[in-house]
Amino acid sequence: MTKDETSKYTILLKDEKAWQFVFPMESKIRHHASVAGTTLRGTGILPDFPGQAWSGNGSIRQVDVSADGGRSWAPAALQGPILPKAPVRFRAAWQWNGGPAVLQSRATDDTGMCSQRARSSATSAALRGVYHYNAIASWRIDEKGEASNVYV
Repeated sequence: MTKDETSKYTILLKDEKAWQFVFPMESKIRHHASVAGTTLRGTGILPDFPGQAWSGNGSIRQVDVSADGGRSWAPAALQGPILPKAPVRFRAAWQWNGGPAVLQSRATDDTGMCSQRARSSATSAALRGVYHYNAIASWRIDEKGEASNVYV
C-alpha cells in the first residue's frame, strides 16, 4: 500500500479499527484560494463569491451561500456542465455593508448528502480525516474588508 492509500482513503473507527480504501467522497465545497488574503474595495453589491463543489456520491444538485454566518441561505448559480463525481463551479453576488461578515457555502448532492456544520462534524473529521471531511466552508471578512479562512 502507498502512503496515499493508507492516509487519505482510510477511515479510523472509534474501536481503533479502520476501514481501508474508502474512495467515495461525500459532498464537499471550497471557496477559491484567491479569496484568502484579498481586501474588498468599497461596500455595496459585490458580484463574485466564487467556489467549487463536488461529490463522490453523484452530482451536485445545489449550492447555498450565506453572508450572515449561516442564519439565512440563498442559492448560488452553478456553472455547467454538472456531471457525476466532477467539480462544479459556483458564483453568488452578495451585499457588503462595510462591517464584519462570515461568508459560508454548503453543497447538496443528488443523493441528499449536504455539507455539515464544522462543530457537528468535528468528531467525525478527527476519525475520518481531511479527505472525508465535508463541513460548510467559511470565510471571515473583517471591517477592513480583509478575507481569511475560518472554521465556525
